[in-house]
Amino acid sequence: MPLERLAPAKVNLFLHVAPLRADGFHPLCSLVTFADVGDLLRLDADAAMNFRIEGPFGAGLPTDADNLIVRARDAALTVLAGAPRTFALTLDKRLPIASGVGGGSADAAAALRLIQGAVGRAPTPDEAQRLAEIAETLGSDVPMCLAGRPSIAEGRGEILSPPPVFPDLDAVLVNCGVASPTGPVYRAYDAAGAPGGDERPAWPPVLASVQEVAAFLATTRNDLEPPAVALAPPIGETLDLLKSRDETLFARMSGSGATCFALCADPAARDSLARSVSALRPDWWVKPCRLAGFAT
Repeated sequence: MPLERLAPAKVNLFLHVAPLRADGFHPLCSLVTFADVGDLLRLDADAAMNFRIEGPFGAGLPTDADNLIVRARDAALTVLAGAPRTFALTLDKRLPIASGVGGGSADAAAALRLIQGAVGRAPTPDEAQRLAEIAETLGSDVPMCLAGRPSIAEGRGEILSPPPVFPDLDAVLVNCGVASPTGPVYRAYDAAGAPGGDERPAWPPVLASVQEVAAFLATTRNDLEPPAVALAPPIGETLDLLKSRDETLFARMSGSGATCFALCADPAARDSLARSVSALRPDWWVKPCRLAGFAT
């Protein structure tokens, strides 16, 4: 029986970005959480070694070492004793490409977890440490996706700490169909003088409701939103539409774009917003979802 694991969409509720460091990375501070929608990765231990991609956004994606899943797979096999030596991995690619919700990073993290699960035992402390090191080498977002829980991400994204307590959030993810590659967005941010910073915002220990979360997020930023909108104006159109709807409590772009999110008061408001946006823009990708909260 194949094993399956969701690679959930990663959402940056805020993203503060400092100027470029000498090592080529931008220090950041971000409140990250995960949706109950995402890509799906399957592992079949009764098949020959293989990797293939299917799904609505799978066309044209590499299936060799240019894909983070293959690199994660090969690295995990050097670490996990007892892992199957031959197996097939199949990615059902459900998230848009270059969309700011960590698709490739979440996929790589899911591969590490899935191969770990195929061993049939918990990893040793040494294996867990080496898997964490592998995650860091694969990309700045992979450690947070491997953790898979709401976190404050700092450094280049690899330093994770608990966020304030907040509830699960009803939300709608919307992608207007334009790609927003990370590299050009960061270069545009640098060209504008990198006007943000990686400061931690002040927050209460508990955000008791979605309304309190929305009010708190209004005091924060996504520093990559202005350059992304300048490069891809349809992102701005997405935000304008979300902000114009009565169901929206708060709307922002995630990551380097192009996916935006809207927070809603409850499931009824969330589903109503998703229906209205889909009716107005049937060519857009629209997903009602639940964003994971954090509780002590």
